[in-house]
Amino acid sequence: MTLLRDIYCLYLQYRSTRRRTYKHLFLLPVLFVIFSCAGNKKTGIDYQAVIMSERPKNIILLIGDGMGLSQVTAHMYWQGVGKTVFEKFPVVGFHKSYSCDDLVTDSAAGATAFSCGKKTTNGAIGVLPPNDEPCTTILEDLDRKGYATGMVVACTATHATPAAFIAHRELRAFTEEIAMDYLKTDLDCFIGGGEALFNERPDRLNLEDSLRQRGYVLRRGTTFRKLPLDGSAPFIQFTHDREPPTASGGRDYMPGATELACNFLQKRSKEGFFLMVEGSQIDWAGHANDRNWLRAEMVDFDKTVTRALEFAASNGETLVIVTGDHECGGLALVKNSSRKQFNPSFSTHLHTATMIPVYAYGPKQELFNGVYENTSLYDKMREALGMSVTQ
Repeated sequence: MTLLRDIYCLYLQYRSTRRRTYKHLFLLPVLFVIFSCAGNKKTGIDYQAVIMSERPKNIILLIGDGMGLSQVTAHMYWQGVGKTVFEKFPVVGFHKSYSCDDLVTDSAAGATAFSCGKKTTNGAIGVLPPNDEPCTTILEDLDRKGYATGMVVACTATHATPAAFIAHRELRAFTEEIAMDYLKTDLDCFIGGGEALFNERPDRLNLEDSLRQRGYVLRRGTTFRKLPLDGSAPFIQFTHDREPPTASGGRDYMPGATELACNFLQKRSKEGFFLMVEGSQIDWAGHANDRNWLRAEMVDFDKTVTRALEFAASNGETLVIVTGDHECGGLALVKNSSRKQFNPSFSTHLHTATMIPVYAYGPKQELFNGVYENTSLYDKMREALGMSVTQ
């Protein structure tokens, strides 16, 4: 901008020292081109130039529910090659998503594999076969070690993925019981839907009152006002009574909430933090075979991941991991599409067993290269932090 300012000053000087003619107007197109090029110049962070610590202090795990390689590829062609956040990651791997009892996993078993490092049966939340014994999740373990912990989701607090990091139930359908599990772990922040499961219960228990008694600040909505952002108290922000709306239907809190949670958790503990973020409705768009819904959710998730990457690049001590729990919809990139008119097709309304990409950036990012079991994400996160991979 200094160079542009100097050129403009020269132009003004030239104009003031000449007779009032229209000859000086020949400079206007030149200046227009210069300013236009400057305005169109891409700006951003050079992620590869960031000096990283030897080990991560913080981990941000972002899960695109139902996001397989085909969803990422579709997003890339919709947005334009080279314009998506997924193309910025230096390390890419793949995980095998099958569950303990089925080639095709569901979100409960998939998330439990990440949170506990063990394969479990479809529908199970934080418990292991054959006797549904509870397994300690990475969130619970790090909480006990003094780390700050949080979750940001585009679904309810009791939905399968967030539940698998904080609850222990035989079936994901036990949503009222899962809500009660939020009283058993000192989660530092939660942002997502599902308030009605805490204060409009058939058993008439008001779990919000119980949370307040434990020192939580509770808020409603998506403006994030009056939160203890100085890190002085834990908080829960319920964005909606039940499920949040779609990205195309007005939901826009995920990117900002992720950035807010990172900054908040950083202040909560000197040990570091663990944050799980879920782009929940990528899966729902796949079940509905709705391309427009999927496109909007992928854009929202891209923006959310971008905020996490920017935070990681700002301090050099944060490991960012992005993956999906499974693919949903059997999305096919068919021949009758082009990059300008890209219309992928769905082959099913259900999940599939295709391998899932894993993207990593930050200290110990190299651990996530290769092909491995979905349970290995748990082991690799612990190894990155310098902890034993066994509980």
